[in-house]
Amino acid sequence: MGDKTEIACSCGQTRLEVRGKPIASVECCCLSCREAAARMQKLDGAPHILTDYDTTPFVMYRKDRVQFVAGTKNLASFRLKADSSSERVITTCCNSPIYLDFKHGHWFSLYGALWPEGALPPPEMRTMVSDFPDGTHLPNDIPNAKKQSLGFFAKLFGAWVAMGFRTPKTPETGEINV
Repeated sequence: MGDKTEIACSCGQTRLEVRGKPIASVECCCLSCREAAARMQKLDGAPHILTDYDTTPFVMYRKDRVQFVAGTKNLASFRLKADSSSERVITTCCNSPIYLDFKHGHWFSLYGALWPEGALPPPEMRTMVSDFPDGTHLPNDIPNAKKQSLGFFAKLFGAWVAMGFRTPKTPETGEINV
């Protein structure tokens, strides 16, 4: 299964281990990711999440390749709207964002701020660029997809096939109002 990498919240109380290659490393441009990141990074002691051009870096891993090593008691989730199918999970120890999870999803979108300096896998693409206002300038260093591409969905589906169409449980979390 390959290499293991330990990632952690800012204070180190909540630690995770990821194994193998990620599904993808992306920068999301959707309005909800940008709004949530802006709200989370205003919390006391929270790390800066957004890039200089307002994208949210994520590294997507199959849930069966993520192990919570310590600090699951510090996890708290929030939703931008009560009926949202996605939840964001942060730590209560230092307000670090940990992951974005989709209802019935088989992967975690782990926040890029968890990786040690210089260890974050480079992004392969930006998604949901169409959510930016007209005239927004993004670097042309990687593809800037208006929506999620067919290749993006193919990677997610391929990961699910490799998992035997399972959707592992996520850690129990408290709730927080962000």
